[in-house]
Amino acid sequence: MAQQATLPASDAEREAFYAEVLDRRVDGIMKPLALTDTNKAERVREVLLLQYRTLRLRDEVIDAQLVSEGKEPTDLAARAGLRKQLSQPLSEWFVAVLAVDLAPAQVETIKDEMTYHKVKVTYDAYCEIIPNLTEAEKAKTFELLKAARDEAIGGGSAPEKSAIFQEYKDQINAYLVAQGHDVKKAFEDWEAKQAAKGQVTASK
Repeated sequence: MAQQATLPASDAEREAFYAEVLDRRVDGIMKPLALTDTNKAERVREVLLLQYRTLRLRDEVIDAQLVSEGKEPTDLAARAGLRKQLSQPLSEWFVAVLAVDLAPAQVETIKDEMTYHKVKVTYDAYCEIIPNLTEAEKAKTFELLKAARDEAIGGGSAPEKSAIFQEYKDQINAYLVAQGHDVKKAFEDWEAKQAAKGQVTASK
């Protein structure tokens, strides 16, 4: 019994588990849209399912290519070039098809849901950590984060999406430094404040 419990799942079991997880993920993305037109909702849902399944197949192609080159498939840096090459047309198709049934704001909602709302979370963090940002600097920061999101919808995993956002955060940091901000010190000061708050909370 114990030995049987440690045996790997069959292909059919793995596929069933993947389908179940994917259904839950897509349902979560659909929920904030609150679509009342059932036909439209079903079409949008099918597009989302197809997108995720296509990303999975694309990742299998990337894995095979990296292995053939003697590289680790888990190496995010090694994956980046292939991902960008294969993902741009796929993401453009995905957004175009969604736009047939959804308003621009609804497409934006889907992008945010697919990327765990990293645009808002990261933008709010920059505004809090560097409170003296000008309106122009805020606009540029937001613009780069939206570009990160538009690329990250083609990321095949949460770590890959995070790596994409980090690339753009590096660009934001470089931009803000060029504007005269001491970004490193701002982050260090903010982290120190958070640590101090934690110590005060723990002592209560």
